[in-house]
Amino acid sequence: MKILAVADIHGAQYRLNLVLKNIDRYSLDLVVICGDITQFGPGDLAMNFLDQIPVETLAITGNIDSADVGKGIDESKATRIEMKRVIKKGIPFVGIGRDISNQLKIIDEKKLIDENSVIVSHEPPYGAQDKVFLGMHAGSKILREIIEKYKPRLVLSGHIHEDPGYGKINNTLVVNCSMGKRGEGALVDINEKISVKMLD
Repeated sequence: MKILAVADIHGAQYRLNLVLKNIDRYSLDLVVICGDITQFGPGDLAMNFLDQIPVETLAITGNIDSADVGKGIDESKATRIEMKRVIKKGIPFVGIGRDISNQLKIIDEKKLIDENSVIVSHEPPYGAQDKVFLGMHAGSKILREIIEKYKPRLVLSGHIHEDPGYGKINNTLVVNCSMGKRGEGALVDINEKISVKMLD
């Protein structure tokens, strides 16, 4: 399964045009957007952007998306996956929203995440692709706990504009596909093994 993963479009049509260019260039099964589709909204802009994408799309909101962006995703062609387990070609995708601390109970109760899962989060986990100025880690410690507990195959995230790329926490591959500072996201091929190509 070939995925284009991006984050931090921040309401910029030129960034969305890069997404559309790479959809044309690569034979993709899915686009995954890891939040911050807009720059403080509005929801109609998120809907407009998502409806321009010609392949199946999964999306979550980010910390800069206003409250109505979730509604914009719901009203678009894309599928909003926050606190949902959505299976595509046998692969479960689980979206984690902004208020991660209040979602731990739901994750446990609904058994949303397992070793085959792909977590879609706006924030990266603490200690993986989360370095900001002076090399400080700024990722989510709660997401790191989730990864260590459930051992998902893959985490797709953004948010930290300074550290796009990929790394590992134990056997979990973590990809920061932020377009916020440079780059065009990540091309992720999921088969028995996972391969990642960062797009510059």
